[in-house]
Amino acid sequence: MQETKYTESTQPCWYVIQCKGGESFRAAEHLANQGYEVFHPVLGVKRKRQGKLTTITEPLFPYYLFIRLDQIVSNWRPIRSTRGVLRLLTFGNTPVAVPDALVETLRAQPHHQEGSHSYFCAGEKVTITDGPFKDLEAVFKRCKGEERAIVLLSVLQRPQDIELPVRSLQKREG
Repeated sequence: MQETKYTESTQPCWYVIQCKGGESFRAAEHLANQGYEVFHPVLGVKRKRQGKLTTITEPLFPYYLFIRLDQIVSNWRPIRSTRGVLRLLTFGNTPVAVPDALVETLRAQPHHQEGSHSYFCAGEKVTITDGPFKDLEAVFKRCKGEERAIVLLSVLQRPQDIELPVRSLQKREG
């Protein structure tokens, strides 16, 4: 019995799909529904909406996702016409394979790191919009949980750490 040797071209590889603007979630869903193995890395990003800090899901790579295909077995034709897909990334006419290690590294990363994608950045100047310190300027230091923040405020000509609700802070204009 002869042993079968697999070459790079016969083993499934990860490829990159470029999506239409804002349609990477749609493309990932439609490709998965067609039976393709898809990896769409996302982040939980904190944004201020209607005065509250909320976490929304955004793509790590806004116009791209990964798809695992076999050059012989996989049916590549439906990919081009899938909703949300713009094209398969190629070099010339050859699809570009992405190393498995890269995709596995991305899969191993946590989806969200606390405070790393906050609406405010450390050192940023903010204005306090309500409470006893209303209309005073401060320097944002960090978030404390989901709805509280620590700011540096000059009180009696001395910098003081003050804890306030995040909803009572606004980015300083200019």
